[in-house]
Amino acid sequence: MRSERRITDKLLDLLFPPRCPFCRALLKDGERTVCAACRAALPWTRGGERTQQFPYIRRCCSPLFYEGAVRRSLLRYKFGGSSAYSKNYSEILANCIDENEVSCDIITWAPLGRKRLRSRGYDQARLLAEGVAAIRGLPCEPLLRKTRDNPPQSGTGSREKRRANVSGVYAVTDPARVHGRRVLLVDDIVTTGSTLSECARILRAAGAAEVSALTLARSGR
Repeated sequence: MRSERRITDKLLDLLFPPRCPFCRALLKDGERTVCAACRAALPWTRGGERTQQFPYIRRCCSPLFYEGAVRRSLLRYKFGGSSAYSKNYSEILANCIDENEVSCDIITWAPLGRKRLRSRGYDQARLLAEGVAAIRGLPCEPLLRKTRDNPPQSGTGSREKRRANVSGVYAVTDPARVHGRRVLLVDDIVTTGSTLSECARILRAAGAAEVSALTLARSGR
């Protein structure tokens, strides 16, 4: 199965040469996920910047800051149909797991509501979660669902308003799949942590042993 996947990947690379998701330059030999120029110039988090603490979450790890080329890339990914970026992003996130010794039993994501999923055509957080799980050989399951479509967090405003906007909008799909397990919650961006904290609260209430979080980018320095 793996050999078939490698052959498929090589054929796709011939038809659609891989590009850097940040500057869109063609990747050269030896450049797997990010071109050398972006690897040197991107706003990578360092040391204590890489992890944050939020309610109900053991720790949240993010390899990049949400600014400049990272912000433009993620906007294309979320709103411009560039879903193929998830492959590159997942590699970066998988490396972040190793570097920060994040351990878990199962991976899940902060899901989109039905209306936004129909409009976008894909759930960007789900693609990341599934990509990381495939690289690390871990199970990935939809442990959460949206109970209603709330307004996007990006236009909500203050921390308090963001917290109120996500309160009560998530539910666990099956408590038996959560109970006693260490869950890794994946999303694309973390700003105030309101969405991740609400998801983690629901998971902990359903019996999760602990919840960690992983996002590609974080806001603020």
